[in-house]
Amino acid sequence: MAEGWERKGERLVKTFEFRDFGEAVAFTVRVAMLAEKLNHHPDISLSWNRVKVKLTTHSEGRVTQRDLEMAEKIDKLLEG
Repeated sequence: MAEGWERKGERLVKTFEFRDFGEAVAFTVRVAMLAEKLNHHPDISLSWNRVKVKLTTHSEGRVTQRDLEMAEKIDKLLEG
């Protein structure tokens, strides 16, 4: 599993922290664009400088390989 992600029931969950609201919003938009490209949509919560992402494969009702791969791709959004 990608670093920092926790399994909570049938979801992978991670909270990302940023310097300010603008950075948090920008990250949220990047996650949304990735989700659209991959047609795999996480639940996203935004609160000032924190973004909480929850991944599950809704059609399967559980965490699948798609979620693990999505978690890794989300983490890579922060590289460079």
